[in-house]
Amino acid sequence: MSTAHNAASPGDIARTVLMPGDPLRARFIAETYLEDLKCYNEVRGMLGYTGTYKGQKVSVQGHGMGMPSIGIYSHELYHQFGVENIIRVGSCGAMPENVKIMDIIFAMGACTDSRYAHHYKLPGTYAPIASYGLLEQGVALAREKRKPFHVGNILSSDIFYGEESDDSMERWVRMGVLAVEMESAALYMNAARAGKKALTMLTVSDELHSGRELSPEDRQKSFTDMMEIALEIAIHS
Repeated sequence: MSTAHNAASPGDIARTVLMPGDPLRARFIAETYLEDLKCYNEVRGMLGYTGTYKGQKVSVQGHGMGMPSIGIYSHELYHQFGVENIIRVGSCGAMPENVKIMDIIFAMGACTDSRYAHHYKLPGTYAPIASYGLLEQGVALAREKRKPFHVGNILSSDIFYGEESDDSMERWVRMGVLAVEMESAALYMNAARAGKKALTMLTVSDELHSGRELSPEDRQKSFTDMMEIALEIAIHS
């Protein structure tokens, strides 16, 4: 059934959904790679599409910016629409100097400065992690395609413009954190609570250590290596 945020009907959405933050990236993925395409959602501009990739049903939908936004959309996909797997295909800012623009990052875990986990009322600190089966497939595909990639921990932050100390990034780097984004911790928590699966794949759009960054158009259309790997995971999940 449809919700306040998603106009889809039963059966409109595949068991695996690719989710970029930018709905225009969702449209690019759908129109570039999927056949027999149907747009099932335009509510709030958060475009959602279903089609086929190599004969298999796949959906792609935007999730917006930040953990509250992906929290809503992923919760509804898991609980109201029967989705089993969500693969976030996003952008990030690289922290250590060995992580470069256009590298792919597989987020094995997601540190966070958010209180998103507070509503679960857990008696401790929860460690959000990817679903290993999806992660294993993605890494194998990246290795097979000889694409530059990293596997490890990322930071999901609630803050984009923050009053941070001068050495805040260095502190995360010292703990092995590869990059910062704003959504994955919430996605991983929602998947765990629903008993479903999730993986975040990121393409580096900014080097925080150098100041280099991609244009908005590049972020929307140039992450094709990540998209193609995610689509291959989708049709085998």
